Amino acid sequence: MSEKIIPKKINDHLFEIPMTGNMKVPVWIFTNEQMLKQMQEDDCLRQGVNVASLPGIYKASIMMPDAHQGYGFSIGGVAAIDYDNGCISPGGIGFDINCGVRLLTTPMKKEYVEPKIKQLLDSLFKNVPSGVGSESFIRLSDQQLNDVLTKGAEWAVEQGYGFKEDLERCEEGGRMKEADASKVSSRAKARGREQLGTLGSGNHFLEVQIVDHIYDKKIAEAFGITEEGQITIMIHCGSRGLGHQVCSDYLRMMEESDPELAKSLPEKDLIYAKAGTKLAKDYFGAMAASANFAWANRHIIAHQVRKSVKEVLGIEPEQVKTVYDVAHNIAKIEEHIIDGVKRKVYVHRKGATRSLPPFDPSIPEAYRDIGQPVIIPGSMGTASYLLVGTKKALEASFGSTAHGAGRVMSRTSAIHQFRGEDIKKQLEEKKIFIKAASWKGICEEAPAVYKDIDEVVKVSHEAGIGNLVVKVRPLGVIKG
Repeated sequence: MSEKIIPKKINDHLFEIPMTGNMKVPVWIFTNEQMLKQMQEDDCLRQGVNVASLPGIYKASIMMPDAHQGYGFSIGGVAAIDYDNGCISPGGIGFDINCGVRLLTTPMKKEYVEPKIKQLLDSLFKNVPSGVGSESFIRLSDQQLNDVLTKGAEWAVEQGYGFKEDLERCEEGGRMKEADASKVSSRAKARGREQLGTLGSGNHFLEVQIVDHIYDKKIAEAFGITEEGQITIMIHCGSRGLGHQVCSDYLRMMEESDPELAKSLPEKDLIYAKAGTKLAKDYFGAMAASANFAWANRHIIAHQVRKSVKEVLGIEPEQVKTVYDVAHNIAKIEEHIIDGVKRKVYVHRKGATRSLPPFDPSIPEAYRDIGQPVIIPGSMGTASYLLVGTKKALEASFGSTAHGAGRVMSRTSAIHQFRGEDIKKQLEEKKIFIKAASWKGICEEAPAVYKDIDEVVKVSHEAGIGNLVVKVRPLGVIKG
């Protein structure tokens, strides 16, 4: 490994790597001393430095407290790049385009659900296909698939899944209008065709949770959370094989279109399309279409969750309400005030969640005077959090904060170190029940392979880029 990077401490939750060499901006790292050491060990800081050299990047290459090594950009990376004279990089969005989270509230309390949790998990496992290669109960024609890619979650509502109110509590209303289904390859469409309404594998999960602590009662109530002990349900997944293939397709196209650029980069997955080119526009259209597929996917899973809650617990679907649905692997065309000038930029958020303050026009009407809900999922067996966006985030991190716990151990190492049966037993001793498609999946996602989610959100809160509202803890978990 190359020489360790030692950032300069600005304060207890912000560190900086000053500009050197080809860097056009510094690297800003929102973290604490302990998590900074973890970042130095997996060398993701070098990826932050590499991103700082991209053309048209503004202000800083930003890394979140959950940052760890990825392809091209680190996971937990944010970059705002000039829309006219910069670039767009698939490595700054990731393979699982619009991997994200939807949080649902229920009127149920822990005492009502806990005795029936295994029955509920069985029903959820039946109604929401999980695991590698899991297949949907929905069969799509070519035209229907194109409609999903164009309309996103709106398509699902038109087909009778969920409610229009869900769309009003969804980032982008569940639909990026820049989507262009014609820019998604036939291979990507073939991979996604039978995966709509499926959870997939890896770190994706469907979790029944208990509200453990309320930090801000007024904001929590506005988000539909009224008391500790209330049951919530969290859906964490993305665009499945379709989004992965779109990323692979365009990485290859960009490398082929400019082989000299590909050779000159410190890491091949940093390849980009120059702003204003047809390739940049085509990729953005395909990426937006993949994002729409992911929003439709989470929306349909939410419909199936409501079906299970009705079957097992007798709660009507209308009583299970969407708090919000956020993306954390995406690029958006946004306008930001940079050095006193309003500039149009591609904001790349890879493993980062949008965190917007009150009165931002992108926030749904219901939350306009409160701020955007920010959902940060933990790892299996640990807490997850609901935060709220801030003005400071808009100024310091292009309206962004962390997206999760962040891995500190590879999947291969986890398989060698843990046994799925042992993890399941340990979790059940803590009254956390798990149902999974494979023992391997449980090993790979053992709580010990992740950073401390409590420390991640503490940094976000203390840095002012996403403020604590509610902590939830798992009662039952479905894993792929």
